[in-house]
Amino acid sequence: MKEVMDSQEIKRSLARIAYEILEKNKGVDNLALIGIRTRGVYLAERLAKIIGKLEGITPPLGTIDITLYRDDFQEIIDQPQARGTDIMFDVTGVNIILVDDVLFTGRTVRAAIDVIIDFGRPKTIQLAILVDRGRRELPIHADYIGKEIQTKPNEFVELFVKEEDGEDKVVVMKKNEKR
Repeated sequence: MKEVMDSQEIKRSLARIAYEILEKNKGVDNLALIGIRTRGVYLAERLAKIIGKLEGITPPLGTIDITLYRDDFQEIIDQPQARGTDIMFDVTGVNIILVDDVLFTGRTVRAAIDVIIDFGRPKTIQLAILVDRGRRELPIHADYIGKEIQTKPNEFVELFVKEEDGEDKVVVMKKNEKR
């Protein structure tokens, strides 16, 4: 296991992403964040808090679970357990910032876009990612990236967050390596 981001790097990356979001969208008006379960939700909450401190207004925040929208869920999950989507605002005409931890093949993001579109037609859907590890299978790119890294086919990237794991860090691990 190799640590590629510590808690301070994560904190700084999220602050930079928040500034970039505000700059590109000219503030918080007509802006909402949606985190992809599980760790994308924590990152979206942190971004909303940073934006709220900077602008004095916290944008609406939602969460989505893409489990049942995945095109590969039957291959990787025997008994899929959807943990719920919570979008309590109208997405129509809104600039949505979709937030996730790691961008890899693009399949999770594609599934998340399907969920959002089921709720309405946003003005834009922009993607904020903490780590982009490359090796895309779909033509999807992030608008906001905390860190880009190159990984080998036998490696994966995992985000640990204090809310779930007791600490913040990003590690690269071999597929059979234990946490």
